[in-house]
Amino acid sequence: MTFSEALLNQFRLHPSMQAQDVMKECYQAAFGAEHLLADNDKVHICFQDEFGVVTAKDTALYEWIGTDTCRINLSAWNWHNLPPEWLFQMFRFSAAPRHGGAKRFQQCLAEVQSLIETDKIPLPSTEWQAYKNQFEAEGMHSVHHSSIYREQEQPAYRVVDGSFCELLPLLLKMAALPTDQVSVVAVDGRSASGKTTLAEELSAVTGAGIIHMDDFFLPPNLRTAERFAVPGGNVHYERFQQEVLPYLRDSAPFSYRRFDCSQMDYGGSRQVKESQWRIVEGAYSQHPALQEYMDLRVFADADKETQMQRIRRRNGAARAEQFAARWIPLEEAYFSACRIREKSDLVLHMGIQ
Repeated sequence: MTFSEALLNQFRLHPSMQAQDVMKECYQAAFGAEHLLADNDKVHICFQDEFGVVTAKDTALYEWIGTDTCRINLSAWNWHNLPPEWLFQMFRFSAAPRHGGAKRFQQCLAEVQSLIETDKIPLPSTEWQAYKNQFEAEGMHSVHHSSIYREQEQPAYRVVDGSFCELLPLLLKMAALPTDQVSVVAVDGRSASGKTTLAEELSAVTGAGIIHMDDFFLPPNLRTAERFAVPGGNVHYERFQQEVLPYLRDSAPFSYRRFDCSQMDYGGSRQVKESQWRIVEGAYSQHPALQEYMDLRVFADADKETQMQRIRRRNGAARAEQFAARWIPLEEAYFSACRIREKSDLVLHMGIQ
């Protein structure tokens, strides 16, 4: 979604928008929430106070305000019984300074001017220019909503990076699970589909410990033609059964050995932090040999063109072609034979940048 598309949608959703509110959207779309977290403890208390009095409403959970920025509605978050701490963590991790914010801000202003000149938004040019001149005279600064907007729209939201909004379908399913046990999410899927990124962002929001299937590549002594002929045979599931499965349902920290492909040998251990949530990410995380250890099955998908673009960007052209010729066919045979995508509770397409 472009900034112009997001702004047009905001006018449809919130017809009381004034020039001041348009400027606020420009600022948030360019800089996100980076100006709002100078004192984490103070901001956390303010968030808890605001969330504590917000009325639950069956409304849109989030609204795009730019190409990669969203407003999460507190009333909808409350309606869906999502843990407020998850939203605060999304907000907190979105508050890092953005590269090129000033340039993006100027681009947003230019798009507003274009929309006004073509009569696509109901904002008088004189009103916009007057407010813009005042804003520029005061220097770059954050903007509050107008009094008219606050009265009519009663805004209560937090600004977050758009990548976190991609997690919302999964967070909704996770929030529906029992809270008196350790819960496990298995994120399987195609190479370069965003499994690791999804797991890391999910961990940032929920505090989950992560287990990486890449750490369970086969050691040389098991890499036989017979093993590779079996769908899913190119993962060391026996070691996963021994070093991970016995500890997944315990919230205590644990560790397992990590296989380093660059050395073709074990390269130390991976620590899994204490948590009520576990995420097992990577291809073969839903291998039948591991049985039904997971509470939620997620499949991270990507079309072939997007997949290869990402692999080339990650591995370089030559290695990407080698990867496509050797490893992708093995993955696809596993997905097909074990019906991994079909058995998943959720299919996600991650928009990795």
